[in-house]
Amino acid sequence: MPSGSFKGSCHCRSVQFEITGTLDDFTMCDCTLCVKKNAVMYKVHESALRLLKGEDKLTLYQWNTRVAQHYFCSACGIYTFHRKRAAPDHYGVNVHCLDGVDVSAVPVRYVDGKTMSLAGST
Repeated sequence: MPSGSFKGSCHCRSVQFEITGTLDDFTMCDCTLCVKKNAVMYKVHESALRLLKGEDKLTLYQWNTRVAQHYFCSACGIYTFHRKRAAPDHYGVNVHCLDGVDVSAVPVRYVDGKTMSLAGST
């Protein structure tokens, strides 16, 4: 499994970031939002994600309980990462935004987000 520092960006490169970790656990969530954006995610602690450029280009999207914070580039519309509802001190990073990472090299684990889709659920 690759480990170290990985740089990533949105499509237009207005938003650029770096993460540190071991790419050993990719997930896909079945909540209504994740299904529509079809992202493969990698979970990192907030201390392992560093925004390099484009804070002013990030657009925040929240729904349902408004705990999770989903960030998109306001210029190209690409979902880059989100602060997780179930683990607010972690981010889910869109693996497809990471430079040079082969998504097919790491097994993808499917996670249940449907049960979190109702306000008030835990």
